[in-house]
Amino acid sequence: MHTKDAGMRIRVERTLRDDFVAACQSQGLVAAEVLRHFMRGFADKHRSEQAALFEPTRQPIHQRSTGDGA
Repeated sequence: MHTKDAGMRIRVERTLRDDFVAACQSQGLVAAEVLRHFMRGFADKHRSEQAALFEPTRQPIHQRSTGDGA
């Protein structure tokens, strides 16, 4: 279990909140846990995408320069 040491407050339409909480309850889930799960997945996905921006790209062998001006 992760230590929960920060809070986040968001504003949404009442009907969205009510529908979300009802959907979570119908599945036996806690709304806060569902949101944390989504946030972790979203952050992980975008963290790996961000890291990929800094990885060296490799050209296929047939596209590499031969150094002879060809």
